Amino acid sequence: MPGERTIIEELITLLTNALEFITASSLITPELWLLLILAAFSAGMIDAIAGGGGLITIPALLMAGLPPHLALGTNKLCASFGSFTATLVFIRQGVFQPKMWYLSSVATLTGAVFGTICATLISIEFLNQVLPVLIISVAIYMLFQNYSSLDQHRPPAPQSHQVKITQGTAIGFYDGIAGPGTGSFWVVSNLLLYRQSLLQASGHARAMNFISNITSFITFALLGQVNWLLGLSMGGFLLIGAWLGAHMAIAKGAKLIKPIFMTVVIAISVKLLVN
Repeated sequence: MPGERTIIEELITLLTNALEFITASSLITPELWLLLILAAFSAGMIDAIAGGGGLITIPALLMAGLPPHLALGTNKLCASFGSFTATLVFIRQGVFQPKMWYLSSVATLTGAVFGTICATLISIEFLNQVLPVLIISVAIYMLFQNYSSLDQHRPPAPQSHQVKITQGTAIGFYDGIAGPGTGSFWVVSNLLLYRQSLLQASGHARAMNFISNITSFITFALLGQVNWLLGLSMGGFLLIGAWLGAHMAIAKGAKLIKPIFMTVVIAISVKLLVN
């Protein structure tokens, strides 16, 4: 009807206002901010399906000029939006049942706290050298990982308390100190340790990833290592991507987006190494 603005017009207005606010409050150019929110949207969708969204957002934040500690903290803020959204979708669809994994949750939280504290103690120079190598190493690992060979109908494996605690602490610590590929490490270890289906392993991974993300974010925030403007704006678009990705994972699985994901990740990682 005349005089009524469509949803698209509302979205354009919202983006324009956010763009003006972000660019006026920081050194980020409009073009760079648009690239960052597109990276966040892609990362949210990909992370909900196969894990590894941090392999896109962390290099993007580093390329935007953020120091490594600030890039890690800001990434945890925006990543928390996506992992929370995906977790809700998987819980509502009955893919993930929280009460069965309380030990994993506590262990993941504990590992993430210690990992984040260790990350803040590492020098910026060391992180500048290690992060690009770590990112491209994880990308190569994921490139050759055959998820389908593990996703077979098998009887459930015993869910040992010790295994849950060890798995949660180790992966939570890794997510706190670095983060890229955490979701994929959860998926693969879930398939191997518990004989879950790929969908169940993905739902479990998203929930544990949210716990380590939010824990690490709070720790980074208390230490002043978060760019709130970028983190919140990217988080909003990562949330939308995660919602779409979680529904795509339930409907079609990870094969649809993995080739695009790997192309983007390797291209960005090579760019970081060249710089």
